[in-house]
This record gives sequence, structure tokens and C-alpha cells, in this order.
Amino acid sequence: MDSYLIQVNGHGDHAPMLDVHLKSNGNSISLGKVKGRKPRWAVRASEMSKKTFNPVRAIVDSMKVEPNPKKAMISLSLGDPTVFGNLPTNDEVTRAVKEVLDSGQYNGYAPSVGYQSCREAVAAYYSCPEAPLEAQDVILTSGCSQAIELALAVLANPGQNILVPRPGFSLYKTLALSMGIEVKLYNLLPEKGWEIDLEHLESLVDEKTACLIVNNPSNPCGSVFSKSHLQKILEVASRQCVPILADEIYGDMVFADCKYEAIATLSTNVPILSCGGLAKRWLVPGWRLGWILIHDRRDIFGNEIRDGLLRLSQRILGPCTIVQGALERILHRTPPEFYQNTLSILKSNADLCYAALSAIPGLQPVRPAGAMYLMVGVEMEHFPEFENDVEFTERLISEQSVFCLPATCFEYPNFFRVVITVPEEMILEACSRIQEFCEMHYQGADGAQDMECDK
Repeated sequence: MDSYLIQVNGHGDHAPMLDVHLKSNGNSISLGKVKGRKPRWAVRASEMSKKTFNPVRAIVDSMKVEPNPKKAMISLSLGDPTVFGNLPTNDEVTRAVKEVLDSGQYNGYAPSVGYQSCREAVAAYYSCPEAPLEAQDVILTSGCSQAIELALAVLANPGQNILVPRPGFSLYKTLALSMGIEVKLYNLLPEKGWEIDLEHLESLVDEKTACLIVNNPSNPCGSVFSKSHLQKILEVASRQCVPILADEIYGDMVFADCKYEAIATLSTNVPILSCGGLAKRWLVPGWRLGWILIHDRRDIFGNEIRDGLLRLSQRILGPCTIVQGALERILHRTPPEFYQNTLSILKSNADLCYAALSAIPGLQPVRPAGAMYLMVGVEMEHFPEFENDVEFTERLISEQSVFCLPATCFEYPNFFRVVITVPEEMILEACSRIQEFCEMHYQGADGAQDMECDK
């Protein structure tokens, strides 16, 4: 019978040495001394976690302010259409999920890129002659945010850069920085309905530029790009040979007097990864089902990008199978009236909000054309007691119990964002309170000058 003797030598500050002897059939064999590590706790957060930074959370969490206890809180800050219950999803959508749940057929793992039948359903739903799609062109994801993450991860390496809109959805920067990817911000122009400053955009491209993010319709702007503007964006991308990551989660959520064009339908050669999902159009953000549509008619991405997306999708083994099972029915059974009703409510709220805020001295709202948001400029020179948009919105909370996001969250100071998914009476009450607040603090040119002299 073999026996083992392990002797530990060491003292003081020196690491212990393991003196190992094996006895086999009466013979002793020495394996010598092996240096072991000194046992001590040394658990540290990863570099990726340290680089992960959400500007919205950082700004909002630092706003140490209590709402006015005499006024009920009205939150116009969160882009979740379900919060107030006035925008429920359609009965056909919930019925589809119930049927799948009762069937018991979707309780196991699905392929990491999604069930083949679901990919076929999405491809059929979005395919058109200008931008044909097949099942192999669809990757299902856990919400649109994961679609954006996978698209960034497959297109860009640490040390490269991406082009991101300003103002823009904060998640782009959060994801990029955590991956070691540099963010370059290109300007949107409020005086042109938030169109891209194309000259500025093109000036930012260099040999390390991995992709251009185009968000249309826009969060936070509520803007919708015209066909001609999208064609000009594609011209820049084509000239510079930069692929596009199209965040189109608000696709088709445009008001009646406007037309939405998916950018891929206008591209002849620029490869595009289009990210979308159920969250906003079907009013179920918590169901976490999104997708990437691969548009690559010139085979510029080739197999490499497709294979890369497949490998990346295997990190979490795909989105919820129950929702996947219901996806085809959701796409085909949801009645057109549901979409029309949602857009009618959003358009009515947008018009009410825009008209009310336009009448307030010191505010400059920009009329939205879709999505769920409206951006409002603050003429800070007429509100000299506030340092910036963050202070402005903090005081709006403490005095009027109305919470709007300062646009510093979107890299665009001296604006704030209003969410227009709340009930109509809440929109009117919020605008009334914002008017009261502005009238209380507004200073005309003379007043503002006097205040500056007093400082």
C-alpha cells in the first residue's frame, strides 16, 4: 500500500515550501521542494467592471433631491411605456404567450441564435425586395440591448473607435468603454430636426474606426430621418468604408405625417447590422426579445462576421424560449389597429407637450416625429440661478415634483428629455407645473444681467 508524506517548511515572511516524499513499497522517493503561494484574500473587481459606466445612473443617482411633498410625483424620465398602464400590449400578444406556456413545448434550451422557425418568422416579417432577408440573416437576442452589445463586440476590437450620436442613447458608450473601445461623438443638429452634422461625422473617421451607429427613430430626440438624409449618411459610410450598426428599436413608431425608412432598404453596398426587438412597438420591454438583422448584399461581412455573431451568442445561450415560441403569432396576429392606437396616443401627447412648452419663455422644445420622447432646450442665460441642466431638473423635482432627465445624460447639456408615454392628464399637469416653475425663475435679459453683476 502506498503512503504519502507532505511536509510544510517555512516561517516569518517567507512563502511556505512543500517538501514532498512518496513512499512506495517501502522505498522513499523525494520530489523536492515546491514553492506554494502564501494564503491571503486578494479578490478584486475586473478591469471590465471598472470600465463599465452608465452616465444616466451616475447622474440620476447623484441627484440627492426630494420631491415636493405637497405635489404628487410625475416621472417623465423612464422610457418604459408600461409604467402607467395606459399603453398595454395587445390581447393577441399575451394570448400567444399563454398558448405557448400551456403547450409545454418551449421549456428547454433553444439554439443560441434562436429557434430556426422564429428566425424564419422575423426574416419574413422584415424582408423586402430592397433588403431581402433569410433565416440565416437573423440572430435572436435577449432584448435589443444585447443585440447592440453583440453587434459592437463582433465589429470592434479594444483600441478601435466607434462613431456615436450626440445626443444619443447612453448604452452605446457604456458598452463600448467596458470593451476598451473608444467613443467618438458626432453632432446632431436640433435646428434641423436632429439631423446628423454630416461634415462633423466624416471628420471623425480614421483608420481605427470600426463602425458608425445610426439611431433612427431616435432616443432621446424623437426624430425620424428622411430618405434623402439616410442616403447622405450611407454616402459617408460608403466613401469611408465604415459599416453601420443601425439601432432601429423604434422602427415604425413614427407619426402619421412622417415615413420611416429602414436604412438597409436604401443601401447598395454598405453592410449593416440592424438591431430591433419586441420592446417598444409591441410594448413589452420586460420580455427581453430582440434581434440582429444582417444586411450584407455585397458579402463584405462574409462568413467571418456571421461566425463571430454565432460564437458570441453562445455566451448566454439565447433569449427566453417562451417568448420565442410565441414570436410568429405575435408578428402575424397583432392587429394593425393596435399599432395605430399606440401611435395616435403618442402623437397626441407629443402635440400637447410641444404646444404647451413652446409657450413658456426660456424653453425651446424640438418637435418630435416618432419614438416616445421630446427634447427641450433651456435658455440657461434666462435662468442664471442654475448652473446647468442638471441643477435645473433637480430644482424642478424639489419644487414641482416633475422628473425629467437632464440631457447631460445624453452628452448634450442645457436640454432635458420628456417621455410622452404617460396619460394625457399627466402630460397636461406636468406641463402646467413646468410653466409655473419657469415663470418663477425666468429672468429677462435685464434681470439676468443684474443677477450676473451681483455674483
